[in-house]
Amino acid sequence: MGLFLNTTISNVETWTLGSGSVYQDILIIVFVVTMIVLLISALTVNKAMRSILRMTMPHILEEEKSVKIRRKESRKSFWNNLLGLRPISEEKDLMIDHEYDGITELDNPIPIWFNALFYSSMAFAVVYLLIYHVFSWGMNQDQEYVQEMGKAEIARQEYLAQAANLVDESNVIYDASQVAAGSAIFQANCVACHGGAGEGSIGPNLVDRYWLHGGEVKDIFKTVKYGIPDKGMVPWEQTLTPAQIAEVSSYIISIRDTKPANPKEPQGIEVTYVSADDSPAGVDSTIVR
Repeated sequence: MGLFLNTTISNVETWTLGSGSVYQDILIIVFVVTMIVLLISALTVNKAMRSILRMTMPHILEEEKSVKIRRKESRKSFWNNLLGLRPISEEKDLMIDHEYDGITELDNPIPIWFNALFYSSMAFAVVYLLIYHVFSWGMNQDQEYVQEMGKAEIARQEYLAQAANLVDESNVIYDASQVAAGSAIFQANCVACHGGAGEGSIGPNLVDRYWLHGGEVKDIFKTVKYGIPDKGMVPWEQTLTPAQIAEVSSYIISIRDTKPANPKEPQGIEVTYVSADDSPAGVDSTIVR
């Protein structure tokens, strides 16, 4: 029995009828019935106690009743004052002296809530004028516009930076606007093996029509990212971001057929391609022949 209670109580948050456990369903039903019985018992005891009070100390119930009536009247009076309502018996005190065709006019006072709203709006207007147009403590609409546009620009730059780093070998494209940034990355990391102009040194030259691992921008991105460890080309994915790899790939595409001095001998498979400047972004400009 103790084991049963420990098991059910520890899982009380999962109690539901029809759970598949007969014992758990019985326990739930017993619990609900017990709560209903306790509620009925409490109501019965309360009714019995009031009956006893009515017979033994009726003045207590009368006092309680009078207190409830006073509270009700007090609440009613409060709302009548707030809404500016007057009882019909007091209409004669509100009548204006003149009448027209037997019709009289009542001089009803303005409700308190209306006066409070009216004067608070005036106070708000004065405070607003002082804050925004006299002391310039707050920003006006033009200043708020400039601030929001600045926040939007920061958010746009963050999004573009994040989107740039989502590029990989499956969706990278040649982008002429990335050539300058790619040139700086190339000069900082690639000249030792490929030469300052891509003419080749330890590694193959990057300006002729021969490629060992493909000359398309996606092939170049993949080669830079994962490297060719068997041939000494290290993977750069731990050093450069995807956006930087895309930039250097666009730079390598841009230096094709530039014919620098003392190029290294051709290596790999010859490809035919149009000029990078004539190839629209996103279009494969490399055709293996």
